[in-house]
Amino acid sequence: MKNLPPLNYIRSFEASARHLSFTRAAEELGMTQAAVSGHVRALEQYIGRPLFHRAPRSLSLTEVAASYLPTLRQALAQIDVATGQILTVAHRQEVTLACPASLATNWLPPRLRAFSAAHPEVEMTVLATIWSETSDLIADLRITPRHDSQPMLGKSLGREELVVVCAPEFLTGALALKTPADIRHRGLIHVLGRQEHWQAFARHHGLTGLPLSEGLKTDSSNVALEMAIAGLGCAITLASLAEVHLKRGLLVAPFPEPIPSGWGYDLHSGEVGPTRASEKLRAFLLAGLGP
Repeated sequence: MKNLPPLNYIRSFEASARHLSFTRAAEELGMTQAAVSGHVRALEQYIGRPLFHRAPRSLSLTEVAASYLPTLRQALAQIDVATGQILTVAHRQEVTLACPASLATNWLPPRLRAFSAAHPEVEMTVLATIWSETSDLIADLRITPRHDSQPMLGKSLGREELVVVCAPEFLTGALALKTPADIRHRGLIHVLGRQEHWQAFARHHGLTGLPLSEGLKTDSSNVALEMAIAGLGCAITLASLAEVHLKRGLLVAPFPEPIPSGWGYDLHSGEVGPTRASEKLRAFLLAGLGP
């Protein structure tokens, strides 16, 4: 690179050529007019050719300058892009969050949207786990379901309540759900392994004779919610999982009185030590920020 002139000479020439003014180039570059003019003259001496036709009140490019300028601009643009990429990598932060799949599908997305808006420098990876199973992949933070009878892990994100949900049309017509007892006419949707949720509903409202073993069954809370949206019956689930569907009007809660579930979620460190990114996400979630 024995023919490479100083970068300041090139920057001063490019700005002067773009503005056709040493004064405006100096304002853009934060230099004096004399410094910019001096850089241009030094570049002209370096290449041994004039770059501007100088008149008392105007500048114009010489033929040499007009042919030289596009190559210089391309080189400056490449330097700018390459430097920007390095700076982006240097400032980029990453965090991996392991979270139950149902929570990651329903509760987490609007909160991640708010977090990303507040911290665009942080790149997120979400690992979906199945209920209490742990992922083989390493995570910075984990959200883990915990029953009230179990010891706390890290910090609590709050305790969960049960909510009965159904399609909006279940609130009208001859079989409209007006009281908890009316639910026997609409059919129950069961999540395998969570049969105690309907038992808690019956106990809370003092109901007997509910068909607690009858109706559609699935091993997924998400599938149960989709079945309810399709009008296949009433589902009972943790409030956080139904939140987004209720806000969108896809489901309604005919009996808004909350029922304690005995479950909640804890936020705790994963297999990786604390990082700037993980601490930002931890603080955001614990503060209850977002929707």
